[in-house]
Amino acid sequence: MELRIMIDAGRGADYDAELTLAQAAESLGFSGYFRSDHHLPRGGRAAVPTDAWTTLAGLARETTTIRLGTLVSDATFRPPALLAVQVAQVDRMSGGRVELGIGPGGDPREHRAFGTTLPEDRDARFEEQLGILHALWQRPAGSAHSAAGRYFELVDFPVPSTVQHQIPVILSGLDSPRATVLTADFAHEFNAPPMSTAAARAQIEEVRRFADYRPDLVYSVTVDACVGTTGSDVARRAAAAGDDLTRLTETGVVGTPAQVVEALGHYAEAGATRVYLRLGDASDLDHLELIASAVAPQLP
Repeated sequence: MELRIMIDAGRGADYDAELTLAQAAESLGFSGYFRSDHHLPRGGRAAVPTDAWTTLAGLARETTTIRLGTLVSDATFRPPALLAVQVAQVDRMSGGRVELGIGPGGDPREHRAFGTTLPEDRDARFEEQLGILHALWQRPAGSAHSAAGRYFELVDFPVPSTVQHQIPVILSGLDSPRATVLTADFAHEFNAPPMSTAAARAQIEEVRRFADYRPDLVYSVTVDACVGTTGSDVARRAAAAGDDLTRLTETGVVGTPAQVVEALGHYAEAGATRVYLRLGDASDLDHLELIASAVAPQLP
C-alpha cells in the first residue's frame, strides 16, 4: 500500500511549515505530498489564506522525488486555460512530479469572501473544464488549441509545455451527478474522501463497475490520521491539532501503530492501493516519523 501525506490548507500552515513537512515526508519515504486548494481557514481557525499552486511551485524547487499535487483544486476558482498553465509550470519546475486533483467547488462562504459566487451549474462547468484540460494535454506544446463550449471559449490558446506526457488527474468522491462517467473518461485515479471503510468500499465498487474497461485506474482513499504509541498519546495529538477524536475515528485511522495498520488493511480490502494520510498538525514531525517507522513497514 502506497502512503502519501495530505494537509488541509485551512488549518493555517504557512509556507515554511509546509516546506519542512514536505521535505520530511520525502526523506521518510512517503510517495506524495498533497494539499487542499481552499483559501479560507476552517472551523473558526485564525489563519491567513495561502494559494495551493503558488505553494506547490515553491515545493517543486525544494524537493527532488516526492509527488506533488492538490486534493482538490476548485474548478470554479481556476478557469481551464489558466489552470493548465499553472499546472504545467509546476510540472516543469518539479521535473515531472505533479498531479492534479480537481473538483467542481462547493463552499459558498469561500466564494463570497473572494468576491464571487458559487455557480448553481458548477457541475456542468466542471465537466466542460475537464474536457478542455484533457484535450490540451493530448496536444503538442506550443500548438494552438481552440474550444467553444457553453461556458468556456478558447481561441488559439498556446498549449503549455509539460514534462509528463499527460498530467495525472485525480477525481474525488461521487458527489457530482456524473462522477463515475467523468472518472472513467478523464481520471487517472479515483479517490474516496474521508469516510468510513464501508462507504469507501461502496464508492470504489461503484466506480469499478462503471469503469471496468480502465484497468489502469488507481483507487485511493483519504483518511484522517492520528497515531500514538499509547491511547493518551493519541488523545494528546488530537487535542493539539484541535480535532475531535470521535470524528477522527469515524473518518480515518486512529490509535496505536498496530491499530492503524489494521485499519489501513480494511481500506485495502475495500479496494484502495493508495492512501492519503490527512494530518491535523503540519508542525508535528514526530507524528510523521512515527507513521514512517512503525506503520509503513508493516503494510503490504
